[in-house]
Amino acid sequence: MAPIVDLSRENRPEESKAPSHSTTAIASTSPPSPPADDLPDIVDIVMEMAQAPCEPQNAPPLPAHLEGLAERARDYVEAASSANTRRAYAADWKHFCAWARRQHLDVLPPDPQVVGLYITACASGKVTGDKKPNAVSTIERRLSSITWNFSQRGQPLDRKDRHIATVLAGIRNTHASPPRQKEAILTEDLIAMLETLDRGTLRGLRDRAMLLLGFAGGLRRSEIVGLDVARDQTQDGRGWIEVLDKGVLVALRGKTGWREVEIGRGSSDATCPVVAVQTWLKLARVGHGPLFRRVTGNGKAVAAERLNDQEVARLVKRTALAAGVRGDLSEGDRAEKFSGHSLRAGLASSAEVDERYVQKQLGHTSAEMTRRYQRRRDRFRVNLTRASGL
Repeated sequence: MAPIVDLSRENRPEESKAPSHSTTAIASTSPPSPPADDLPDIVDIVMEMAQAPCEPQNAPPLPAHLEGLAERARDYVEAASSANTRRAYAADWKHFCAWARRQHLDVLPPDPQVVGLYITACASGKVTGDKKPNAVSTIERRLSSITWNFSQRGQPLDRKDRHIATVLAGIRNTHASPPRQKEAILTEDLIAMLETLDRGTLRGLRDRAMLLLGFAGGLRRSEIVGLDVARDQTQDGRGWIEVLDKGVLVALRGKTGWREVEIGRGSSDATCPVVAVQTWLKLARVGHGPLFRRVTGNGKAVAAERLNDQEVARLVKRTALAAGVRGDLSEGDRAEKFSGHSLRAGLASSAEVDERYVQKQLGHTSAEMTRRYQRRRDRFRVNLTRASGL
């Protein structure tokens, strides 16, 4: 195969000849077999669990007495990141491996030049098999996924290498576009959306509770459906609620650990998230396990399994359209404007309190991140044109 082009275009003698790559998809050398009495390191066990389809399956079998420990390690590996994150990492790694295989390039060991060529292909929309060029945010996510996968295999990738860092900087300068943020559901929008739900059905009561709890808590859609009725009730739960006199205390297991969210009672029972949750629990007869579940049997029965987080996004989109939110836009544009994140952005934009309280509610580590969620809140509040005398 022809040598890989030096992406920096620098003529350095020590780098004038790029490393050659075999025509096989992946090249790997098997480590020497350890002595019979040498137990495998726990890191090797985790690496074996994380093997991707493009890696050779030639690792020695695990000793029988370590199977239980390996199973526990798998649980910890899964707990280290969310299911959505793991799916994204796996999909991006598969995408990278497929591209490298078509180009007759090796994936292992990590080569910054190969990764630089890959992100170039993603930006150009060629060779990767994608229908159109990837957005800058997609390329950055793919690069993060590749870096994580390399690190899990004990072979870290240097993202600061000029073949990656310089190319990525150029991609950002050339293709970056303003962020496309979802529309915030403001308080008046939410009230109109609630009116589109049937209070006489279990599904309507459940959806009211989900919208109000998600809005007042500034919760992500995965956090809404991941809640249990009480502590330590399910294996897949990501938190639980505790109903108190003054409101609901929500315990959440997020990206950076556990945090608590206080959701106070509203000024009216019709819009109070606490009343909505209590009504749902009582009439749906939910006393244990997942808080929000599927409603079956023509809306007369409640299933045992947890709702998928996509249901939150569909609920927000459906009720926003039914309530006529942003009626100044076409129906197609409106459908693209709303998602589960609209509730989270809505609280940040609607709550007229000190910014630090909003930051705490959303679980942000910086005020700058919180400001990104505050759609339209401070627009034209201060008019510097008039203040300057014009």
